[in-house]
Amino acid sequence: MQIDKLRGEQLDLLFDAILSLKDKEECYKFFDDIATMSEVQSLSQRFQVAKMLTEGKTYSAIEKETKASTATISRVRRCINYGSDGYNLVLERMNIKE
Repeated sequence: MQIDKLRGEQLDLLFDAILSLKDKEECYKFFDDIATMSEVQSLSQRFQVAKMLTEGKTYSAIEKETKASTATISRVRRCINYGSDGYNLVLERMNIKE
């Protein structure tokens, strides 16, 4: 499984830091410091693409609304279909998956 390739002390430390955040304001502060605006926007875009894909939106609608490339949309689709189920896990917990 690909997820095992990610595991390690450095990533554990990062995830522990993220899990320690208490609210959106703390998330804004932390991600402003740890990542560039472009990196944060890229992650946000991918998550929006995943949400829209699980809602059954078309590639063209997703491309138009998110400005994501078809390559990005395809990559997210692959993760949803064959990945570690992380997108579905979070979307279901947030109760925003239709």
